[in-house]
Amino acid sequence: MRYKLTDNEIGSYRKNGFLIVDDFLDANELQTWRDAVDNAVENRKGRKFPHSELKSGEADGINKDAAYFGNVFVQIINLWQSDEKMKELMFDKRLGEMATTLSQSEGIRIWHDQSLIKQPWANPTSWHLDTPFWSFDSREALSIWVALDDVTLQNGCLYFMDGSHEHTELKEPGIGSNMGEIFKEYPAYSKQSPTASVIKAGSCSFHNGLCLHAAGPNMTPGVRRAMTCAYMPDGSVFNGKQNVLPDEYFNSLKVGDLLNNEDQNPLIYHKSWD
Repeated sequence: MRYKLTDNEIGSYRKNGFLIVDDFLDANELQTWRDAVDNAVENRKGRKFPHSELKSGEADGINKDAAYFGNVFVQIINLWQSDEKMKELMFDKRLGEMATTLSQSEGIRIWHDQSLIKQPWANPTSWHLDTPFWSFDSREALSIWVALDDVTLQNGCLYFMDGSHEHTELKEPGIGSNMGEIFKEYPAYSKQSPTASVIKAGSCSFHNGLCLHAAGPNMTPGVRRAMTCAYMPDGSVFNGKQNVLPDEYFNSLKVGDLLNNEDQNPLIYHKSWD
């Protein structure tokens, strides 16, 4: 795993709000990730969350258009909570070190992991932000996106709006089937050309949760598999939104409570550990 970031890479992330890391996994590591994700997804039998019977693609509080979103991707969340091999991969201290370095935080917790698997002829993922949906407010929250297959312009690569993380807000603009709906909130970006993240299997990208991003449709008969994990800076507090939190835990929280439950948001790296 290539996890030590150069000063140029860190600077690029801070400036642009995203970073592409080529050759992140070697061939053996890539196969381990593929096998683990395929097995964990299969064993969940379509259930989106480990604590719920909701199926991937069904309408929920965020994606209300089930007919459209059911054909965007197979989204299975918190595989680490239901599969020991995925837990081993997601708890890798090296991932936490990368996320901590890029976010300039003291430590990093898993917010949630998720498979994002575009099936053949899948719909695009509209332009959106991540952090406004989450149960904490941070301008430094971020995600890793690991390509398990070669990612091309044809099969649904990510696109990023360079520098947008500096200008977007924590309010929730939603996500819909209209590709450019969010540009009503951020009209300047409707005139900016994005950066396409065309990467090989085993490479990855990081993006700030306030960086505008999208993914194209899968215009091929093949599958485009990705495994992602969203990270929360240690010390973040509850903002009142449920998002991925199970009902029992959500109902126990008050706005302002520290989100440090190791069963839900484990700390995977802290600077004090070195």
